[in-house]
Amino acid sequence: MKKVVITIARQYGSGGREIGERVAELLSIPKYDKELIRLAVEDDETLTEEDAHMVDERATNSLLYTLAMGSNMFSAIHGVGHVPPLNDKLFVKQSEIIRRVAEEGSCVIIGRCSDYVLREEPARLSVFIYADIEARRARVAQRHELTPSAALDVINKTDRRRSSYYNFYTGAKWGKYDNYHLALNSATLGIEGTAQVIAHMARLKMEQE
Repeated sequence: MKKVVITIARQYGSGGREIGERVAELLSIPKYDKELIRLAVEDDETLTEEDAHMVDERATNSLLYTLAMGSNMFSAIHGVGHVPPLNDKLFVKQSEIIRRVAEEGSCVIIGRCSDYVLREEPARLSVFIYADIEARRARVAQRHELTPSAALDVINKTDRRRSSYYNFYTGAKWGKYDNYHLALNSATLGIEGTAQVIAHMARLKMEQE
């Protein structure tokens, strides 16, 4: 069988991280999530793990910077004398690592605009995990011991942050169905069932390559 590179974008509270981890276990392939922070820090001595965690999956906060860079952000980042914000620096470094691990073989990559970063990768299988708000609120409230109201607030803030991050760095719309090969409601089959569906589709894709 050929390789498959599964990218997972997810709504907060949908169980996307757990699903990605389970898919990696089912297929016996590596999983990259927070590991990308460690690899980025190892690859760039100017990054610290503490700073990287602070800006991970967060877009540049400066509105003026965003307006100034626009569609020329990447050329500006690499321009002579330009010192990019830490957010941009981490995004570029993580993107390099994502491409590198994808070249090495099959893997699961969670978040970090990996579907966009690997958009030219023929072995890519991009998945978006979502769930109805009640299921997400119950999961977040239980996990973090929050009231339903507080859990909903965390969900909304996290989804806005992820959406801003994706939209800023890709120019595409986070969660828009045609950005992905597969969109699944994790509340329908649960963590295990959803992971099984993704793993089955990944096996079919590898067989067809």
